[in-house]
Amino acid sequence: MSHFITALAATALASSALVAAATLPATAAGHDDHDRYEQRSSVVLGSIQYDSPGWDNRSNRSLNAEWVTVTNTSRYAVNLGGWTLSDAGHHTYRFDHLRLASRQSVRVHTGTGRDTHHDLYQDRRAYVWNNDTDTATLRDDRGRTIDVTSWGRQGGGHHH
Repeated sequence: MSHFITALAATALASSALVAAATLPATAAGHDDHDRYEQRSSVVLGSIQYDSPGWDNRSNRSLNAEWVTVTNTSRYAVNLGGWTLSDAGHHTYRFDHLRLASRQSVRVHTGTGRDTHHDLYQDRRAYVWNNDTDTATLRDDRGRTIDVTSWGRQGGGHHH
């Protein structure tokens, strides 16, 4: 009888898993690359100002006018400590002990400044994001790709 109960329990668990999987939301059209990412995340790349307004004169003001927004869309805070934001040329910014509150965003500026809960600074003296074509990649503290946004010739688009 115990084998029958074990088999019955295993069948019930498998059935619940199938029902749970069937109730997951479908991925939006146009997000074909999503399947290659290891996990869905509530943290996404938002707006990106890759072409700093005005002359590209490497002034700190101009560098800080180049930025990427990272948004937590969930109802829970997320610790971004150890996460990275990088471009196609592998220029990488590592988040340090940032707790991103529910439904909050942070802007990651290229230049120098004083970090706050809403603005972070990479402390660079040169531009990171190419104006014509580039890719922004957000990875978690284990190196898993969380979100990617591209623009320019490589077919631009937002994937998460």
